Amino acid sequence: MDFTKLHGAGNDFILIDARDIERGWPALARQMCDRHFGIGADGILLVLPSDRASFRLRMFNPDGSESEACGNGLRCFARYIEDNKLVDGINFTVETMAGIRTVYMHSDETVQVTMGTPIFDPKGIPVVIEHRDPSDTNPILDYPLRIDNTDLPISCVSIGNPHAVCFLSQPVADFPLTEIGPKVEHHPMFPNRVNFEVANTISREEIRVRVWERGAGETLACGSGACAVAVISLLKGLSSNSVDIVVPGGKLSVQWNGTGEVSLRGPAEAVFNGIWNG
Repeated sequence: MDFTKLHGAGNDFILIDARDIERGWPALARQMCDRHFGIGADGILLVLPSDRASFRLRMFNPDGSESEACGNGLRCFARYIEDNKLVDGINFTVETMAGIRTVYMHSDETVQVTMGTPIFDPKGIPVVIEHRDPSDTNPILDYPLRIDNTDLPISCVSIGNPHAVCFLSQPVADFPLTEIGPKVEHHPMFPNRVNFEVANTISREEIRVRVWERGAGETLACGSGACAVAVISLLKGLSSNSVDIVVPGGKLSVQWNGTGEVSLRGPAEAVFNGIWNG
């Protein structure tokens, strides 16, 4: 089976043109993403036909779970489509579990994608908070989530998938993400688990971020996570509607004016092609 390895700001993926292939994708994702016994990746991307868009994208995490949304994966998917000239023109649409997304290929080799309209209603994220009125659809901002006798001020949003964002006063580099991240991901208040971001505001145009991804662990970048941080930052009055998200793997640019869809732009690069014999 042929595959292509790509990355967006260090968030790496194995892409398979699966338009004529049927496999047990969850099990295959666990095998291929293993960094010791497989190829190594933060997930696998499948190119599939669509009757609603130019193509359909499915994405599976290293633990075999399927993700509804993946901003860096979507940009890598778009890079493959353009590199292999599977569409005419530089703009096209992609069907995802979270809805139809529009892709814009730029001359500087960056890829811009729409990421949908943020969801703040707890039922839509989903997040369950005790003693909160179920009819209350206001954004959850700075809720004190207690982890290891410490209250983390988390703010919740869905960017097609659930996110919990925590702005810190301490440097994100010093935060024990590998210890705290799994506890937040699997906390009972998140029935579908959650992606967890810790962030430092550098200026109104720049935020430094680390991410613990649901089903993948800490990654060098997370596109939907970058969007979640930018959205929450704007709601809290910490940033402008155009902000750079600096992650360990590079920089992602997010635009959101407070209504409508979020836009994500950043690098996407093919690394190599290979054949999987498993």
